[in-house]
Amino acid sequence: MQLYLLRHGTAEKGKLGSPDSARALVPDGRKNLREVLRVAKAAGMSPKLILTSPYRRAVETAEIAAAVLGYKQELLRTSALTPDSPAQSAWGEIRVHGDAEQLLLVGHEPLLSQLTGYLLASPGLLMEFKTGGIVRIELDQLGAQPRGVLRWYLTPKLAMGTAE
Repeated sequence: MQLYLLRHGTAEKGKLGSPDSARALVPDGRKNLREVLRVAKAAGMSPKLILTSPYRRAVETAEIAAAVLGYKQELLRTSALTPDSPAQSAWGEIRVHGDAEQLLLVGHEPLLSQLTGYLLASPGLLMEFKTGGIVRIELDQLGAQPRGVLRWYLTPKLAMGTAE
């Protein structure tokens, strides 16, 4: 399985009295996402299924991904991809959808950097998962414990050819 982890694009700052889950993407966040997704598409990204956190900024990110990647199916929302979910919950979702050749998960920090380490059998891995960044991990089997291989990590600045 080719597994893609996509952190939501840059979102508006939280508003007093408004839940974190209601934050929307900002215009620059949308633009940067489109660029990184175009590069990922050129690298062969073509998910058969997209799972997303139910938070607004993640759903908006998943919708942009679907449009850029030509994905026509329904987006599946899951609480296993919210910011404070444990990596094991996301792994459970991956295993449920193990028949998908390419799977895209759209979520948040700190979950995505923790999930990356978990999937690579390196739970102590420290990673700065940039907003709008995508990681591709290859999984040969979906047993009780994952042992994936990191294939690439793409950030918006790399996609646009500017220094990190």
